[in-house]
Amino acid sequence: MKVAKKVLKILLIVLILFLIAGWTYYNHLKPEYSGEIEMSMIHHETKVYFDDFGVPHIYANNERDAMIALGYVHAQDRLWQMELLRRIAPGRLSEIFGSKLINNDRLFISLGIDEVSGRAIEKLNKNSEAYAIVQSYLTGVNQFIDEGPTPIEFTLVGVEKEHYTIHDVYNIMGYMAFSLAMAHKTDPLLSLLKEKLGEDYINELNLDVDPNSLLIKNSKMEINGLETMVSAIDDIMERSPIPPFIGSNSWVIAPPKTKSGQVLFANDPHMGFSQPAVWYEAHVVTPDHEMYGYHLAGVPFPLLGHNRDYAYGLTMFENDDIDFYKETTDPDNKDYYLTSDGSKQYAYSKKLIKVKDSADVTFTLRTSIHGPIMNDAIEELKGEDPIAMSWAYTQLRNQIIDVVYYLSRARSMEDVKYAASLIHAPGLNVMYGDAKGNIAWWASAALYELNDNTHSKFILNGSSGENEIHRYIPFSENPMAENPDWNYVYSANNQPDIIAGMLYPGYYLPEDRARRIVELLEPKNDWTKEDVVAMVNDVTSRVSVEVIQQFVIDMDFASFEVNEKKAIDILQTWDGSNSLDKVAPTIYNKWVYFYLKNTFEDEMGKSLFEKFLKTHLLKREVAIQIAKDSSKWWDDITTTDRIETRKDILSRSLKNAVSSLEDQLGDNQSKWTWDQVISLEHPHALGNVESLRSYFNVGPFPVKGAREVIDNKGYFLDDSNKYKVYSGPSTRRIIDFSDIENSLSILPTGQSGNPFSRFYKDQAEMYNKGAFRKMKMNKEEIEKVSTLLVIKPKK
Repeated sequence: MKVAKKVLKILLIVLILFLIAGWTYYNHLKPEYSGEIEMSMIHHETKVYFDDFGVPHIYANNERDAMIALGYVHAQDRLWQMELLRRIAPGRLSEIFGSKLINNDRLFISLGIDEVSGRAIEKLNKNSEAYAIVQSYLTGVNQFIDEGPTPIEFTLVGVEKEHYTIHDVYNIMGYMAFSLAMAHKTDPLLSLLKEKLGEDYINELNLDVDPNSLLIKNSKMEINGLETMVSAIDDIMERSPIPPFIGSNSWVIAPPKTKSGQVLFANDPHMGFSQPAVWYEAHVVTPDHEMYGYHLAGVPFPLLGHNRDYAYGLTMFENDDIDFYKETTDPDNKDYYLTSDGSKQYAYSKKLIKVKDSADVTFTLRTSIHGPIMNDAIEELKGEDPIAMSWAYTQLRNQIIDVVYYLSRARSMEDVKYAASLIHAPGLNVMYGDAKGNIAWWASAALYELNDNTHSKFILNGSSGENEIHRYIPFSENPMAENPDWNYVYSANNQPDIIAGMLYPGYYLPEDRARRIVELLEPKNDWTKEDVVAMVNDVTSRVSVEVIQQFVIDMDFASFEVNEKKAIDILQTWDGSNSLDKVAPTIYNKWVYFYLKNTFEDEMGKSLFEKFLKTHLLKREVAIQIAKDSSKWWDDITTTDRIETRKDILSRSLKNAVSSLEDQLGDNQSKWTWDQVISLEHPHALGNVESLRSYFNVGPFPVKGAREVIDNKGYFLDDSNKYKVYSGPSTRRIIDFSDIENSLSILPTGQSGNPFSRFYKDQAEMYNKGAFRKMKMNKEEIEKVSTLLVIKPKK
């Protein structure tokens, strides 16, 4: 008995020691939001106030000290996110995740982002203020790496921390640029559809196809190769541990349309949801500079920001900045390819991918005058005819550091315009408003012209010389509006007006959001901040209502069963609102899926149709196709005894939708509310491990909104019966120049990426409800609600 008691006592002591050790380790991993630390490169005492949502407010005697402090606090909250982002462009994900990400690394290492970063750094003025700010920020990041606790993710995955360099900053921006592009998803798909189905079908997709521009001759090998390319790129982007950037809304209202007589500025960039969230907010104050900004992980300059004088924001332009060229191998020498100037030799380079717990992967990449050969970048394409990718980001001079420096240090509207003019890729809409009453929008990209008979949405002939870039359009000819007579500017990723005498090609989103924004802005002349809050949260789609009306005109109501008629009645009386308590969105989305499936899948086939569903083009087709009384697409080619009409396809789709929903949710349609089928979960890179999911992921939650409403939620239409939201507003921000210190913001989850921080997910419920918090700029107010971290020079 005594022995048993002794053993129990020892076990109890061990358990207590284990719990103490665990508690100590837990607290050791938490970010430091108060106290004092010493930093070797800080020249003067710097104070960092972390407010009640974890936003750092940095007060420093000079900008170098402020940026060192920013780098340190940014790293302590987001180092794991920084690590993932910096590894994508140079193809280094397999080093930590193993062989499952070799294809991702192979593609990105082939794109040339890493080499472009190196060339840009070589040309960067090392004596410039922008360069000094970057280096100061990196000093802070690296001091945290050296002296701060190692984030739990590094330990779980087995990653050694490495110092950050300016090369990493450029590579992160390069990944952002590629993730914004749609051509790599769309161009090969459209070329494949053209070869498989013919020009008559493609012409009905409203692409203005000129047959003289189309290269690929119909052959089984090339069709298979294109299908492989479409699938491979789609799979690679879906497997990325960092989600892509998607779209955005922004509008700026001039003084004549606001109640206060001051500018109101709104911006909500749409991006893939993740945990941690995309943006890190920071408020920096020095004697000469103040900026409340939104930073990407690892980037010292805010891409969105405001101060007491001006505000700027971004949306995606969605212009076409990637072209694919089919190269013709020289029949006399496979190391050469044909051009209009004769035979040229491919440039060859050896690429190395390090793989965790496996042998390294090496391959040879060919590059033509147009760009890297995708057959070498995508393993499955070997043996097919070579296709090169020409991307404006890697073809032209990269001045991205100058862009973000001038955006965040502007003294006037002209300074911001100058920064916008330096953007070559990705294409961005730069939105602007200021305390003087100015508003502006600039479509920023290095736009170019091809020959008139060249259609850039298809794979082009690389050997003829007829499909090359004819000229780059001067920035002065880009779409823009400065203090327009209508007293507002907006962007919703929709098609801009005529550029250089043409509608510029791109992957623009449907007009749904744009129409709703104008519908709300145009008639009202007494806008307040509260009105803009309501508008940012708007979930109404007028286009969806019009689509339903088109269906109703065509249908034979008597031909439907009782429950089908009830569903039609619900749709007919729907006001287009996608709130969680509504039944109509559930019926509408399922019906639209079957309408698209019954229209396109029989011709495209299941695999290509599923890829088509994930393009911007498909979103545009919902309203366009249904308006066509006659179309080749309406006929179901799997039936041989009849030719289907629009009425047939739409009616069949309604029956399919009701049957599917009855199987999923039961016969009682009052219970088919939107909250039963739509959900949002913010995925962490380690959350795909089931045992870690609840610790790292945030959610799932039912969320209001839908595709292409102002409160835009991205999800795929499929046969899963659930809509898993993968993208939406990455922040919602409203700047009121009549009350700048009470401007508003919200993040989807929280400010910190550290799962042990109290700011890891404290904003999630607020975000889901459409609530906001203040972007504090008043020092006295900040001090009242904050903890204080004092950074002193190391003695």
